Amino acid sequence: MRHEQSRATRNHLGNPRSAGIQFSARVRHRAGTSRTARRATVLVAASALLAVAVPAANASGAARASGAADEARAAQRTTAAHRATDAPNGCDAARTALGRSLDTLVTRHVIPGVAAEVIGRDCGRWTAERGVADLHTGRPMRAADRLRIGSVTKTFTATVVVQLADEGRIGLDDPVERYLPGLIRGNGHDGRTITVRQLLQHTSGLPDYTEAIVERPVDEWRFRHFEPRELVATALAMPRPATEWHYSTTNSVIAGMIVEKVTGHGVEAEVRRRIIEPLGLRDTYWPGDRTRIRGPHSRSYFPAAGSADAARPDTTSSSDGAPLSDGTSLSDGTEWNMTFGGAGGALVSTPGDVNRFFRGLFGGRLVSAHGLAEMKRTVPADPERLWPGARYGLGLIASPLTCGGMWWGHGGTVPGGHRALGAIGPDGRGIALALNKVPDSQEAEADFLAAVDVGLCPADRAPHASSTDSTTGTDSTTGTDSTTGTDSTTGTDSTTGTENTTGNSTDQLRETE
Repeated sequence: MRHEQSRATRNHLGNPRSAGIQFSARVRHRAGTSRTARRATVLVAASALLAVAVPAANASGAARASGAADEARAAQRTTAAHRATDAPNGCDAARTALGRSLDTLVTRHVIPGVAAEVIGRDCGRWTAERGVADLHTGRPMRAADRLRIGSVTKTFTATVVVQLADEGRIGLDDPVERYLPGLIRGNGHDGRTITVRQLLQHTSGLPDYTEAIVERPVDEWRFRHFEPRELVATALAMPRPATEWHYSTTNSVIAGMIVEKVTGHGVEAEVRRRIIEPLGLRDTYWPGDRTRIRGPHSRSYFPAAGSADAARPDTTSSSDGAPLSDGTSLSDGTEWNMTFGGAGGALVSTPGDVNRFFRGLFGGRLVSAHGLAEMKRTVPADPERLWPGARYGLGLIASPLTCGGMWWGHGGTVPGGHRALGAIGPDGRGIALALNKVPDSQEAEADFLAAVDVGLCPADRAPHASSTDSTTGTDSTTGTDSTTGTDSTTGTDSTTGTENTTGNSTDQLRETE
């Protein structure tokens, strides 16, 4: 689904700037017996939107949440105090720098909770968390919590397609018509002229169905089941995009349908068999029609109707979401039927599993060297839908680092507010981020991307957050920084993001856990 944009007025499963699903929408929410209609834009990304507001907290409830939050901060400080003390000074500096970036997202941009896991050969695997996973209980954010990863799902789907290409069962330059005859026809769209590669690269010229669906009253689709063919039909009724590169979740849904046609199994089963099980991704799964997330997970939030941060709000109705420190009211968007995202945005995972996935992909455990080279053949992405300098391959984003080289990965957002991103840098260091509210300004988006840079660049070469100081409001120690092991793997080559860039050290990235 579409990516998040600098104007913070769109929300998607694939959000351009968050590389997930993004779309602008009017949400109609019926509340109480009066069934009063509301309109609001749900600020999400990677991929979304929903409008069931959290009940307003009464005074005693707010006090309980505040007390729980204080206890959570104390527990986080205790955990930080017990972390490993024998790490090199560079590792301490790296943790401090990333912690400061996460503080900025929580204190300046009022993201309720953020978490990151970083893994590399020098400092091993370590995590940093700030804020809360649940605004009502004050439960602290944890990197081990599950979340909806939105358009990071696109890379999983693209990987299976490339695996089938490795096996000679799919031709990347074959027309879609060869596998799904008659599916793409009408309104200027023709599957005979669209290739499998163009689907994975978002150069097919197909519209993003999410943009049409989110214009409907949210109660009509939030909890309902969607079939892939229905989603494709919705897209084909839309006008053709104006730009050559157009991020569209429709492409991934069709790619998933090709996988099913070729293998005789749904894309979900093939992702499980080919990726999730071999890599031991124990917290990654397809939710199907289940609207609740299994196991420990963070809640997700978006600006409530009438909030100052909500685009196109209905000012005649009062917001009844949970309040943030800046007065913004939020609605809880955790429960959702993610057949809406399907092969382009439905997966649930954790930062740890996302890191394992990308390390497995770039370490040669999932596709051949030739297949990975194909995935890394990029085209320029629209900077209005991603960001300047970003390029797009086959289900992969390549983005420049301030310390040189590119990171490779993907990001995503989903209806309701979860935001995820996984990336791997030139030296093999990986980072995976989890947010439970989508950044909703250009400055917030810049600071989110800066956190990726900080996590992947040496501490003395990492960028500072665009904000002046992250400690302008709350204690910056309201989070944990913990080391969970060592890692002896080395990194990938320093790729540039241009066409035909390939890795020459994939063996060094093989998981050693």
